[in-house]
Amino acid sequence: MSNKGETGGVTIHLSDYTPPAYLVDKVELTFVLSPEATRVKSRIQFRPNPATSDRDFFLHGEDLTLIAASIDGQPISPEVTPEGLRCAVPDAPFDWQAEVEIAPARNTALEGLYMSNGMYCTQCEAQGFRKITYYPDRPDVMATFSVRIESDLPVLLSNGNPQASGAGFAEWHDPWPKPAYLFALVAGDLLNHPGQFKTMSGRKIELNVWVRPGDEGKCAFAMESLKKAIKWDEDVYGREYDLDIFNIVAVDDFNMGAMENKGLNVFNSSAVLASPETSTDANFERIEAIIAHEYFHNWTGNRITCRDWFQLCLKEGLTVFRDSQFTADMRSEPVKRISDVIDLRGRQFREDNGPLAHPPRPDHFVEINNFYTATVYEKGAEVIGMLKRLVGDANYAKALDLYFTRHDGQACTIEDWLKVFEDATGRDLSQFKRWYTDAGTPRVKVREDWADGTFTLTLSQSTPPTPGQPDKPARVIPVAVGLIGPNGDEVRETTVLELTEAEQSFEFNGLGARPIPSILRGFSAPVILDRDTDNAERAFLLAHDTDPFCKWEAGRALARDGLLRMLNEGATPDDSYLGALAATLADDSLDPAFVALVLALPSEDDLAQAQVDAGRVPDPQAIYQAREALLDAIADRLGDQLRAAYEVNQVPGDYRPEAAHVAARSLANSALMLLSRRDGGALARTQYAAADNMTQQLSALSALLIAGAGAEALAGFERQWRADRLVMDKWFMLQVGHAAPEDTAATVQRLTEHPDFTLRNPNRFRAVYGALALNQAGFHHASGDGYRIMADGLIALDALNPQTTARICTAFQSWRRYDADRQQMIAAELDRIAARDGLSPDCAEMIARIRNG
Repeated sequence: MSNKGETGGVTIHLSDYTPPAYLVDKVELTFVLSPEATRVKSRIQFRPNPATSDRDFFLHGEDLTLIAASIDGQPISPEVTPEGLRCAVPDAPFDWQAEVEIAPARNTALEGLYMSNGMYCTQCEAQGFRKITYYPDRPDVMATFSVRIESDLPVLLSNGNPQASGAGFAEWHDPWPKPAYLFALVAGDLLNHPGQFKTMSGRKIELNVWVRPGDEGKCAFAMESLKKAIKWDEDVYGREYDLDIFNIVAVDDFNMGAMENKGLNVFNSSAVLASPETSTDANFERIEAIIAHEYFHNWTGNRITCRDWFQLCLKEGLTVFRDSQFTADMRSEPVKRISDVIDLRGRQFREDNGPLAHPPRPDHFVEINNFYTATVYEKGAEVIGMLKRLVGDANYAKALDLYFTRHDGQACTIEDWLKVFEDATGRDLSQFKRWYTDAGTPRVKVREDWADGTFTLTLSQSTPPTPGQPDKPARVIPVAVGLIGPNGDEVRETTVLELTEAEQSFEFNGLGARPIPSILRGFSAPVILDRDTDNAERAFLLAHDTDPFCKWEAGRALARDGLLRMLNEGATPDDSYLGALAATLADDSLDPAFVALVLALPSEDDLAQAQVDAGRVPDPQAIYQAREALLDAIADRLGDQLRAAYEVNQVPGDYRPEAAHVAARSLANSALMLLSRRDGGALARTQYAAADNMTQQLSALSALLIAGAGAEALAGFERQWRADRLVMDKWFMLQVGHAAPEDTAATVQRLTEHPDFTLRNPNRFRAVYGALALNQAGFHHASGDGYRIMADGLIALDALNPQTTARICTAFQSWRRYDADRQQMIAAELDRIAARDGLSPDCAEMIARIRNG
């Protein structure tokens, strides 16, 4: 049963799931568009669900004005509440008709039907369709949709295939049953970048990227990415596209990255628009990945969807895993894997370590929008990766084929997913299921023994308590291990050890000398490894390990150990670490992108958590100063090598976002950041003046800010790009990210007073306040000004856009690891937010979980 939570909202429990009382066979919608008074007419064919005896007819509906309703042509007067409506209905199939009025121009929450710069667009996941018309807005109600749009706008789009169009109207039909969260409508003055794709069965499908006039020159990369994704899904997963047309629309005002609506993907413009002059290498890779992700949802999310929102990780975890595979194939697999681990540790491990911890499949929620998290997405993908590693590539492919065959057209659960693997492989996955149901990051402790040519690894596992889950049994943890001999040769190739008990020992026999273990190769499980070692061994592994992840991890551990000793013992920068960096820079056989990753230091957040794990209270200012000192030492010690790396990795000719060029630029610009600490920004000034692409221009501007010489370039950058909204997001973000700790809050204040700042655009808000959250020393400055200005921004935004507000609230989630003074200041700001009249349920839930966790 549902019950009131601590925020006053209703808590929904997985255990209370019941099938829908009525099923839907067909939906017909007519939209007569008007900014202040759009009319939505619905005709829906309902029938009683034979799987349940429940006959309570309830339709979700919010912020709707009901004009008329009828059943089988007879007018009715249903009971209407702020959450929806109820009425008596026949105990047989019946025809429901209703007409409602909505005001898209006043919809600042960007859920349901809203307007963005004169364009009508929708966002219905998770529960936005109920703001369009009355409907059973739940993912296990699937139906075919036919849509008629009436407007004088030139482009009128919806799901499925076009059926008819003429002066002032267009009609669409989607033959594939779908839940309401996948409904989409777009109407506006748009231009298309067209394309075509011939599927593996020989069908020709029409492709379009739709944008506002003026953006048509920034669509080519998105189109090529879409074609690559379609081809890859055919080649790797055997999945063919199933409609005659695939449309992508770029929208400026959008809460997320993109939405996989069937046949009509709606994208944040930042995830579509790209040109060498306005987009960085990172932007190009992100666009390629997000377009692939949303396209892959056509099968893993649309054709097979989730039964209820507790199963969100079923579609999102699997699709994130698939888009990671795609990027690894398109670019560098090792670099992609390391980048994913950095992101997972920075976002999901932090989530697991605090009051917002939850399993990939939570068992309760108040607002489902608050569970679009790194745990559901990124950890959900890691769980898929572990499963694939355990069963092997062939069995994984076999299981996926069975999944698509068995469950096509269904709304499924995690149990359905795991049963497919059990049936395909004969393996019992009941213990593995704990990865879906248990929160927290497991710790794997390693002990070693060497005797008579036998090397023994003893592994033990434990998972710290998390909210609502104090004790957790052992999970199945795949630990990939290789052994390196004293001379640097690999004496045992990678083998996967299955840790299933609280403690287990594994023997490696027939060895001539004691090896050095390379553990958790490929980051084979999302765990924290606890093993006693020293810097000499780390340097050895950085030099000789054949596994790219473990090689990088050795360098990262060297850096972390040195920084912690600088923090905790007042040590100077570690010579062994600097020497290892020098050796890495000198190794011409390494991928430049990998070398750039090795040069990067652990984040301030990473170091703060490492201090907490060691029983210390982190000081954000001290952490910032230690990192700065080490970066200065690297610049001093490796200046000549860094200059050589910068010069040898210059890419001649026209800009191309291909992997080799991206790798070279990543190392050259990493070197530039360090060199600017010692040359006053001279080299960066030269690069800025000569830059013909955004990667080089923005990197040079960053380097100038590091050198304290960026004021003139910042002003010039603003003059040059003032008319480009996405480039200006970079301008806002860069200033907050590079602000000195004592100046960070004032920088945010100044930027929010800039005429181009607006609360109504999520990208612009994130550019400032998201950057504030990432500037740890500035956000946690001892004055408390960072906390105050963040709270001010959240309070102001919540009245307009609760969903984006709730997500930025996570800036406060690790507050209890800091000193008493900082905790007191943060608590006061959390209480100030919570006390605001009219606080949204989204924000109220997040603040309560953070404050009381």
